[in-house]
Amino acid sequence: MSQVQLLIFDLDGTLIDSGLDLALSVNAMRERMGLTRLPNEEIATYVGHGVANLVRRSLGEQATEEKIQGALEFFLTYYRAHMLDNTVTYPGVREALEELKGRHLTVLTNKPVRFSELILEGLGIAGYFRFIYGGNSFEQKKPDPMGANKLMSDLQASPRETMMIGDSDTDVLTGKNAGIWTCGVTYGFGSYTLENALPDFTIDDLRQLPFMLNGRGAESNRQ
Repeated sequence: MSQVQLLIFDLDGTLIDSGLDLALSVNAMRERMGLTRLPNEEIATYVGHGVANLVRRSLGEQATEEKIQGALEFFLTYYRAHMLDNTVTYPGVREALEELKGRHLTVLTNKPVRFSELILEGLGIAGYFRFIYGGNSFEQKKPDPMGANKLMSDLQASPRETMMIGDSDTDVLTGKNAGIWTCGVTYGFGSYTLENALPDFTIDDLRQLPFMLNGRGAESNRQ
């Protein structure tokens, strides 16, 4: 896999453990609307498809569009003020990025791009990434391949030279839609969706990625 020079990372559930801050923000929103709190574990299953989807699913089918929009505004304001209260990088992320910095490292997330930038800056790892694209960077979010295709264009990389790394089927499908390599991480929010997504590779710790790309200790699941 030494030919892979462009690495496209998901953010939440892949580079950062943001689950608690997202859950606290969702429940602050629900409490403001007079609703009971949801378990953090349930909220985690709603992460990965963008903020609007997170808010919509957290409110349930009974919520009107007007209530959803009001809740979304509150959530964005609250989360921006609290998004680094408890959020941390996963174990091994900094070491892996340091090992991989000779390649083109990028982020493609469905989270709003400015929030993503602020979190990466706050955690001290923004400097590793050539480009950071979010859910509002393009007309379509993941799993549409628009973002991955733009990154390949930005950095003049072919599909064979590119890999998508993420914790969920959304990330794997993004990679497949773009015709690039895919690697699932088993420690994130969406890891329960990986089995049916069939990524080319699976790792349990991001520190395994440099070894895998150098041809050590990984076999492709691709048929």
